[in-house]
Amino acid sequence: MNVIDKCWRGNTHWRNNRQQLGSCSVGFAGKMINNMDPKMVYYEVTDSSDDPLNPKSGSLRYGATVIKGKVWISFQRDMRISLQAPLLISSFTAIDGRGASVHIIGPACLLVYKSTDIIIHGLRIHHCRPQPAMSVIGPDSQIMQMGQVDGDAIRLVTARKIWIDHNTLYECHDGLLDVTRGTTDVTISNNWFRNQDKVMLLGHDDGYLRDKNMKVTVAFNHFGPNCNQRMPRVRHGYAHVVNNLYLGWTQYAIGGSMNPSVKSEANFFIAVHAQGNKEVTWRKHNKKDKAGWSLYSVRDYFKNGASFTQSGFGGARPNYDPQQVFQVSDAKSVRVSTESAGALRCTKTSIC
Repeated sequence: MNVIDKCWRGNTHWRNNRQQLGSCSVGFAGKMINNMDPKMVYYEVTDSSDDPLNPKSGSLRYGATVIKGKVWISFQRDMRISLQAPLLISSFTAIDGRGASVHIIGPACLLVYKSTDIIIHGLRIHHCRPQPAMSVIGPDSQIMQMGQVDGDAIRLVTARKIWIDHNTLYECHDGLLDVTRGTTDVTISNNWFRNQDKVMLLGHDDGYLRDKNMKVTVAFNHFGPNCNQRMPRVRHGYAHVVNNLYLGWTQYAIGGSMNPSVKSEANFFIAVHAQGNKEVTWRKHNKKDKAGWSLYSVRDYFKNGASFTQSGFGGARPNYDPQQVFQVSDAKSVRVSTESAGALRCTKTSIC
């Protein structure tokens, strides 16, 4: 097991102390201390229905938007939840799918907007589709006017301190995960991304300068099969991409624009056997930013002819604080440390 899973998966009594999970996060999200408050409300989803404006008590949307204060959400049983509008998640909320097989399916999926201290764990999110502008209930039961959405599985907008762990994401219209508009302090770990063209976008667009402060850790994830590009694509900010498994790519695995800093560390890159692009990296240059790039590889492992073109100097160090730092494994062990990536099937009688 990797360092995150070692923290909690060996505990056969994890159901009796779900909040222990918050002490296991590493990387830029740090420890999720604010999600471990003894006064936190425990809320169980019992109803798979979804009403964007008047959610029923027992539904996921009711727990994520109507319940006041800090909330830890779990699920009574296996369920498929078809969201009729984007689900806006309130600050200090944990959505914990352990112990059930929970599918979040289109037409809409998850949106974190101007919120902080959020855990999204153990969900299967797929087949999200674009939607027109609409009204939807948001945090603190406030009705919000939403613009058009593109069809992402999870989108973070102007958010902070977010941990996305052990989810399975696939087959959405746009991307699987967007980190945009000034969002920072994010850890994306132990997820399984598959069957997708555009996988992960870090940074809103080339002109959005607030994303220079963005810091994201991408660790212990499983990319593939059938992923094309953006694992991740980074604009402006910083990404530590570490101990991930890449099962091929069509265009590229890691790339971006606008002078990002990326440290690729101890990843396992397996290029496709057939003819195709075996270069891991991609850069969109302009005349002004050629000298500013720092795309650095250290202790990565390459198979089937995969290659990595470095640029910049200094190693792009993450400079973690004591609550963020973690041990990096050797790249050749990544197949083992990511074999449980994605939503886990946790039974009542055994460990996850």
